[in-house]
Amino acid sequence: MDRSRVIGIKSLGDWMKVVESMGELKRIKAKVDWDLEMGTITYMAGKTVGGPALLFENIKDHPRSKLLFNPFGSSLNRVAITIREEPSKDALAIIRVLSEKMKQRVAPLVIDAKDAEVNQNIETGNKVDITKFPAPKMWPLDGGRYIGTADSVITMNPEDGRVNLGTYRQMIQGPKQVGFYSSPGKDATLDKQRWWDRGEPAPVAAVYGLEPLLFLASSTSFPKDVSEYEFAGGINGSPIEVFKSDVTGLTLPAHAELIVEGFSYPDKTASEGPFGEFTGYYGRPGGATPYIDIKTIRYRNDPIITSALMADGWPNEAGLMWAMAKAAKVWTDLNAMGVPGIRGVWSPPEAAGWGMTVVSIKQQYAGHAAQVGALAAQCMGGAYFSKYIVVVDDDVDPTDLGEVVWAMVTRSRPAHSIDILRETWSTYLDPSQNPPEIRPWGSKCIINACKEYKYIKTFSRRSLLKKEVYESVCARWSELGFETEPPRITNFENFEGQVHS
Repeated sequence: MDRSRVIGIKSLGDWMKVVESMGELKRIKAKVDWDLEMGTITYMAGKTVGGPALLFENIKDHPRSKLLFNPFGSSLNRVAITIREEPSKDALAIIRVLSEKMKQRVAPLVIDAKDAEVNQNIETGNKVDITKFPAPKMWPLDGGRYIGTADSVITMNPEDGRVNLGTYRQMIQGPKQVGFYSSPGKDATLDKQRWWDRGEPAPVAAVYGLEPLLFLASSTSFPKDVSEYEFAGGINGSPIEVFKSDVTGLTLPAHAELIVEGFSYPDKTASEGPFGEFTGYYGRPGGATPYIDIKTIRYRNDPIITSALMADGWPNEAGLMWAMAKAAKVWTDLNAMGVPGIRGVWSPPEAAGWGMTVVSIKQQYAGHAAQVGALAAQCMGGAYFSKYIVVVDDDVDPTDLGEVVWAMVTRSRPAHSIDILRETWSTYLDPSQNPPEIRPWGSKCIINACKEYKYIKTFSRRSLLKKEVYESVCARWSELGFETEPPRITNFENFEGQVHS
């Protein structure tokens, strides 16, 4: 692939052209109902690992609208494209690159509002009607139609002007009203409270059709004093183009598909939820929640809404993409703290994206593994929700759960290798925390699955292949009758200092 095509992505349309050329965009032209059917199709299609993104082009009640479900899904190729790299199946290599890119910060470029493609149509006053755009009801017990899932909610800290981008669910409550639920400790929650403490409504915008890089940046836990625009620009390799709104004063992505703007008030609430969440369970039950009083809708001609299914297992859009972004951020944080010997970080998609962190290290001193586990558990990139942190040696591939479990069983000692952190940052969406009133407090389990450093030189040797024989077998793999590629193996027996035949 010509890498210039990836580097030149500015909009969702640009991204879709590249993905379609890779054969990873499926256009669904048959008529599909927004009420449960779209979500069911997406869930069933998501059971196939690496399946395509789904573009629904014929939606009941919305004949001229399109909706893109699961832009990332379980495709490593689409994650690579989004961070402006060539397609790849090597998860750890992608995370390593993303971790390096997260160290870069590039401020957004403010352009004139008249040059922003999202301003092709601007509706205010009585023309505001968010219900004319397609929004799916995904699960049978959802409280309503959710237009905001693969979204970016934009807020500002009134004290220093820092603009934040975060991903939060948004349920349609009427033509001029969408729910504004955000968990305790999240930046949008803190920002709106700061405005309310000043006696002012909180300005807020929500982007419902966006280039997936902004979705990735909005879904990642970056430092609270730096805008996600800067980290997105660093990953992009050039500034994100924005314009300043004359309604809310917020800076908004110029190449978005659809943006709503308005204000949120402390004394204006409405019922919101429940919603089938990324844990594979319904989130908080419906209750009084702040909402966005929509003042303006901006959209391109023929906008495409982006949507993400929250679910169990591989169909969960919060699985692979959030796992990759979280793992890269934890890796970046550990490097920034000067922790040596980090060989890889992984957050298994099977663990609801955020639920587990695995770190592979080259042990260098006593207490090294314990130090890594504690820091990975509580750094900004890893603190939210993660329940299990596993540290393994550098001969273990952190992306291979089979190897991780093997290391846990053969190298950890339950009575000595497990630490528990209590009263940590969790979420109201954790179904295991009961009664619900104890949320969002949680706990974390740190498992040291490394060889005990005190005995690392005399620890039992693992059985490994001889490299020359492995390479010989790889060369004969087809001759031996195997149709697949030979498995990739990187650890081999070291005969130094041994007597062998």
